[in-house]
Amino acid sequence: MIQLTPQLTTLLSTLTNPMVALSDPAAADPHAAATTAHAVGEVGHGPAWVLLIPFLPLLGFVLNAIYAAIGNKSKLPAWTTVGLLAVAFATTLSMFLSYDGSPYTVHAFDWIQVHFGDKSMIADFSFYVDKLTILWMLFVTGLATLIALYASEYMSNDIGTGYCRFFSAFGLFVFSMSCLVMGDNLLMLYLGWEGVGLCSYLLIGYFYKKPSAVAAAKKAFIVNRIGDLGLALGIYLTFVHFGTLEFAELFSNEKLMGYVADASVGNFSAIPGQAQWIALLLMIGAFGKSAQFPLYVWLPDAMEGPTPVSALIHAATMVTAGVYLIARMYPVFLVSEFALPTVAWIGTITAVLAATIGMAQFDIKRIMAYSTVSQLGYMFAGLGLLTTTGAAFHVLTHAFFKALLFLACGAVMHGFAGQLDLRKLSGVAWMKGWGIVGVTMLIGCMNLAGLPYITSGFYSKDMIIAEAFVTPGYSIIGWLLIVTAILTAYYTFRVYFRVFVGPQHAEPGNEHHDHDDHAHGEEHNHDAGQHGDHHSSGFHPHAPGWAVNVVLAVLAFASIAAISLAYIDKAEHHGWVGSMVHDSTAYFHSPYVEQAHHAAEGTAHAVDGPVGFKAPKAVFGMDAHTAMILITGIGGIFGVLVAAFFHGPKGWQGLFIGGRTEAAKCRMDAVARRFGPIPKMAENKWYVDEIYHAILVAPLRVFSHVLHWLDKLLVDGLVNLFGFLPRLFAWVIRPSQSGVLQGYAVNMAGGVVILLVVVIVVVLRAGGAA
Repeated sequence: MIQLTPQLTTLLSTLTNPMVALSDPAAADPHAAATTAHAVGEVGHGPAWVLLIPFLPLLGFVLNAIYAAIGNKSKLPAWTTVGLLAVAFATTLSMFLSYDGSPYTVHAFDWIQVHFGDKSMIADFSFYVDKLTILWMLFVTGLATLIALYASEYMSNDIGTGYCRFFSAFGLFVFSMSCLVMGDNLLMLYLGWEGVGLCSYLLIGYFYKKPSAVAAAKKAFIVNRIGDLGLALGIYLTFVHFGTLEFAELFSNEKLMGYVADASVGNFSAIPGQAQWIALLLMIGAFGKSAQFPLYVWLPDAMEGPTPVSALIHAATMVTAGVYLIARMYPVFLVSEFALPTVAWIGTITAVLAATIGMAQFDIKRIMAYSTVSQLGYMFAGLGLLTTTGAAFHVLTHAFFKALLFLACGAVMHGFAGQLDLRKLSGVAWMKGWGIVGVTMLIGCMNLAGLPYITSGFYSKDMIIAEAFVTPGYSIIGWLLIVTAILTAYYTFRVYFRVFVGPQHAEPGNEHHDHDDHAHGEEHNHDAGQHGDHHSSGFHPHAPGWAVNVVLAVLAFASIAAISLAYIDKAEHHGWVGSMVHDSTAYFHSPYVEQAHHAAEGTAHAVDGPVGFKAPKAVFGMDAHTAMILITGIGGIFGVLVAAFFHGPKGWQGLFIGGRTEAAKCRMDAVARRFGPIPKMAENKWYVDEIYHAILVAPLRVFSHVLHWLDKLLVDGLVNLFGFLPRLFAWVIRPSQSGVLQGYAVNMAGGVVILLVVVIVVVLRAGGAA
């Protein structure tokens, strides 16, 4: 359990600096409260042009639907989407530049206003803007613009109704993500949350005639429903306990502030269980959307969608929604005794598990998918370890370099007829027309591996790992994350050494895979890789065009330029991202940082705190952050060298030491055989999907069939029985209704005879009785 010292009482009270307590907290009328809040300048009203950010992508959705309806067969949907998203990004940039430090809301229209007794549930279609909102929307709209430009070329083989359908769902996704991030209440957040889930289903299953894509879409939708149930219950409980769903009121709630004060001294017994359960329920929602153990299994399968979908939804935006949720609701998480420790451990377990699986995969997109799961684990570990700045910084840097990696892999997939197996490609960077892809892929791999000082991924990952050694009792998490960082460097450069350098070799994939069947062969680069072994007569890789190359170059530049963000406001806020987080509800400053610094200098002093509290110790006699720079830096380089030795090509001016002379074989093959079934188990994802199928899917399927037969035989059987009785009666009397006149006369005579017989019998019985 993370215990917080009394020194945090003042610090925790600054969590809601932008929204201090209302001047009249006892006001029962929510409208009066809102008016009072505005009067004291807590949360103002922002300019109406901010509404352009969410509604421009929505306009793109509508226009692209119209294009589909009228049968458009040009690139108009792509240019419409790119243009509208570019304006949305420019508007977000203006919102950032004009922000004066005070949060504000922008009202679109009244949505849900329910009044019962002395309570009211207000959830308008309004948007809340603080620096956390701005931070997220900058990379959401910026990356969406770039990826839409990339998709204009990548999806060009599907121009027509499918092209319109793709960009329509693309615009709807960005609108939903905007609602999730910018919504000023939890119901707006939930609307966006379900919206991105719907769009994920539509885009993963874009190739709806492909069974594996349909299965992956359904899997993503169903697994996310588990997390969404937790989120919904958490929202319900928030309103029941705090009486509001609006962020401005929630984070200025005196009850919540009192709980935060109790948590700051470790007095969790004074906090009601109902309040503590809110964070635990919200946490389940975050685990589902951000693919954390045990709900991570949907994300690797989501690679069945087009590569732009993988880059936008499953690397940069949607999967960070869980991180955003915890960061936004951080004060609520602080008052739960077990929420943040659980977040830290689940994030760590996810990071390690996904890294071990990624090491054994051969599909390069799937490797990047497991890498995404692992890096999301780092972000959750950072949140659990009290470094919201580190988690947010890693969200930002990861968005750049992971989108870059996915799009580079997508360019390879697009150009090599869907080929993704690293054993069937080699030397791609040396082929004509593939130089930009090779260089940008190298930059992305360096960032993911966290090579010291020259990559932004190094700085953001270091902030999280160091915090594990700063926070007492969590050094084991720190060591596990260090091991994961080394594994990450290894499997990342395993891909690079196998696919992009070495002898030139290319085997085409299934031309129908991902619908990348390039029918216009005359447009292909027939000179690409002409000196290489293409293994298949007549096959020539299709080099990427200008749109793909421009987007890759911009993302590569952004992933390097992000290094500077670690130095802006470094002394005061630990970087630019720290300054953005500082002025939001996600802000938290751990006093353990100063204690660790004192410990490293040998000036540590006694600290008052709960029973069992221990001040953090120095790591190898150094400040934790300084030590992590050395350890993680050396670890990253070590991982790259191991990958070079086992997967690198035969020496080229002494640069490579791997000895690999063909695409399909490397030194690691012999080493893997010595580990028996372990590599095969890792390749099969530790059989987690099979275990889920055995203990969950199969029993539920059997149970559903039992219920089906009960419904069919018992429920439907009774209904059918009551329906059959009138039919039976009708069948019995049908012969008497023949329509023949003589028959009716005979029946009447027979009836009279029967009636006479009955009368005679009754009379005789009555006479005998007398």
